[in-house]
Amino acid sequence: MWPSRTRTETVTCLACGIECPRDEAREYDKHGDRWDRADKTFEHLCKSCHRELCHHPRAELEGLLVELEAGERDRDAFLASYLSAVEERYGTLEEES
Repeated sequence: MWPSRTRTETVTCLACGIECPRDEAREYDKHGDRWDRADKTFEHLCKSCHRELCHHPRAELEGLLVELEAGERDRDAFLASYLSAVEERYGTLEEES
């Protein structure tokens, strides 16, 4: 049996938590390659949250977040480990100036 055409699929914005119709959301691929769709499930952002994103390349960011267990630790512990890892890999902001 075919699903009803009047039923609209909704998704939850991963940034703000609101539910919106799928056709009013943007796909988010944490690996940065939304064109390679094989064996993937996508998270979604509402249009206003998507507009607020920085759209610059994020080469190693997602891997670093996974490595540091983002979302699985308390905020202060995560931020301390993130700052330490970034300074270790890329140096401090003062070194760039």
